[in-house]
Amino acid sequence: MGILEMEAGRISQPVQSAIVEDENGMEMDDNPIEEVRLTVPITDDPTEPALTIRTWVLGLISCCILSFVNQFFAYRQNQLSISSISAQILVLPIGKLMAATMPKTKIRVPFTRWSFSLNPGPFTLKEHVLITIFANCGAGGVYAVNIITIVKAFYHRSLHPVAAMLLAQTTQLLGYGWAGIFRRFLVDSPYMWWPANLVQVSLFRTLHEKEKREKGGHTRLQFFIMVFISSFAYYILPGYLFQSMSAISFVCWIWKDSVVVQQIGSGLNGFGIGSFGLDWSTVAAFLGSPLATPLFAILNILFGFFLFLYVLTPIAYWTNSYQARRFPLISSHTFDASGETYNISRILNQKTFDINLPEYNSYSKLYLSVTFAFLYGLSFATLMATISHVALFEGKTIWKLWRKTTYAVKDNLTDVHTRLMKKNYEAVPQWWFHAILILIVPLSIFACEGFGKELQLPWWGVMLACAIALFFTLPIGIIQATTNMQPGLNVITELVIGYIYPGKPLANVAFKTYGYISMAQALSLIGDFKLGHYMKIPPKSMFIVQLIGTIVASTCYFTTAWWLLSDIKHICNPALLPEGSPWTCPGDDVFYNASIIWGVVGPLRMFTNYGNYPQMNWFFLIGLLAPVPVWWLSRKFPEKKWLRLIHMPMILGATQGMPPAKAVHYICWGSVGIFFNWYVYNKHKQWWAKHTYILSAAMDAGVAFMAVLLYFALQSSDIIGPEWWGSEASDHCPLAHCPTAPGIMSEGCPVL
Repeated sequence: MGILEMEAGRISQPVQSAIVEDENGMEMDDNPIEEVRLTVPITDDPTEPALTIRTWVLGLISCCILSFVNQFFAYRQNQLSISSISAQILVLPIGKLMAATMPKTKIRVPFTRWSFSLNPGPFTLKEHVLITIFANCGAGGVYAVNIITIVKAFYHRSLHPVAAMLLAQTTQLLGYGWAGIFRRFLVDSPYMWWPANLVQVSLFRTLHEKEKREKGGHTRLQFFIMVFISSFAYYILPGYLFQSMSAISFVCWIWKDSVVVQQIGSGLNGFGIGSFGLDWSTVAAFLGSPLATPLFAILNILFGFFLFLYVLTPIAYWTNSYQARRFPLISSHTFDASGETYNISRILNQKTFDINLPEYNSYSKLYLSVTFAFLYGLSFATLMATISHVALFEGKTIWKLWRKTTYAVKDNLTDVHTRLMKKNYEAVPQWWFHAILILIVPLSIFACEGFGKELQLPWWGVMLACAIALFFTLPIGIIQATTNMQPGLNVITELVIGYIYPGKPLANVAFKTYGYISMAQALSLIGDFKLGHYMKIPPKSMFIVQLIGTIVASTCYFTTAWWLLSDIKHICNPALLPEGSPWTCPGDDVFYNASIIWGVVGPLRMFTNYGNYPQMNWFFLIGLLAPVPVWWLSRKFPEKKWLRLIHMPMILGATQGMPPAKAVHYICWGSVGIFFNWYVYNKHKQWWAKHTYILSAAMDAGVAFMAVLLYFALQSSDIIGPEWWGSEASDHCPLAHCPTAPGIMSEGCPVL
């Protein structure tokens, strides 16, 4: 059925409907995906204000606050990450307050014909969506900041601030080029439906429904405020006065002199048997809020955690695989053959900052703790299992949807949402994306090749990283748009540059960032475009908000990191930090050691016969085959619906956050998740539906604001807190990190 549409004086191309039949066999003009039909409204009011002064003010404030707070927490012992949901909930009453109180004065922008009103009317859903997109930019993180951190705080080398700023900006903006190239396939097609966006659509619709306060009850906003105040006040205990509350390992209090028992009982350096924490940041710091995680995902992750930490690790450690007992049970550090921390400065040429092979050959091969070694093996397995799982369980669906997408693009076949967007709004010109790509690629090369080549990556490395990102954006985008799963390119990029250009630590991490993050950023942008597509946001407004939000967020993350790295003495060095200082940088410590493994030493000297861990390559095959039995059983017994909930990529990748996450974090996260998403969900479903996400956002926000207040009011002036047993940011298991091999000496440990 063809229709001819008039738009602002221009004639659009004929657009065809996606015909869907309802249960009575009648044609229904709607999206072909049932979940979308049930969730996304098919109406639009193009006169509804979107990019208003409220959008700019609340959006930029949300973006800056989330950027600052998340980077602030990134360097702390418990890395709490605040999601955009907190801003999404909080800006709604503020927006309504602004609409009720601000004057309707019109202001003209000097030297232009533009003008805007301070109060364009009631606070709208479209304003709310754009503010949340701003907040998403602030909550998303800037991966390149990890590079800046390890250069300044771990390698103790200088880095030109302009080079660092360009690195942060270009790695985030490069994805706009790929997004522009593939948006017609991944956004306009009704068959690329992006399941995660339906959660956001539902939340927006819920928040904008008129809510009446029940007698004796409270509204969502009142509940948010109550929980926020409680969380804010409580966090002064685990955040300042009694930091040991974050990880309580009572087993260690009883057996103070036993290395083995402390390894069993420690929640931070051991198996965490009997360990727990009384701190929300322990629950949500590394794994995200368990309240927002589906029960099946929690169970898969806990099962993978149990298999790894309580089956594989004890067997490997107590059989002394890979000389495991010479090193700590759980550690992200690197070691030499004698069990000492690997002296990386000994094998690095300080002038050229690359590997000194004669010194390496005369010193020692690189060793890892047994948990860290197997975590790399499991990362190989997770990558292959994701590909295998998607191919087996979703392959036919993806292929059918992709064929329909190609036909839809070729024949200009659309759904009701695309037709509404084409009818009511102008599309973003393709040249906007091309202009950004043409600008950012040379700036990326300049950041790496200029400034004395501090980042080590040559121009061809940048171009190869771009080629990898460009090649994988569409296939991985199809997977994510139809299954909500995104296979990461971090392992592939590290392997490629590690073999091609070994011995260069910063070249390795820069290549990984340009190759992996530009693709991930492109898919994040496309996902936001699809959300705007569903919510009927003017595409140009969406593009402007995404672009400005990305630039502002990258700037805030960079400046916050640069300030903290310059202001806090001995940041990221627990050995030199004051007792009880939270600035231990656990995530950056892992990133630093990864740069040694993949960059300095390289995969050739780690995962082949030249190194200690060639057997880890078998995990590629293990991961590829792992989903096959589950897939076969699900086809053999289709009535057993629970079989399809066994998710091998999730099980194999369950412990990818470990370290920096430790046993106590998984135990607390899983316990809280099961309580709310099984017990409360089944026993008090109405309460769960109304309050769970609000509770999660309020707990996050309370902890974040108190932590920032404590820093500026007390900790920035070196007022660490009362000196007593509970002020230590540890679980009081000092022997849990000790080696158990005979004759190995380690500071603070008995020699067995």
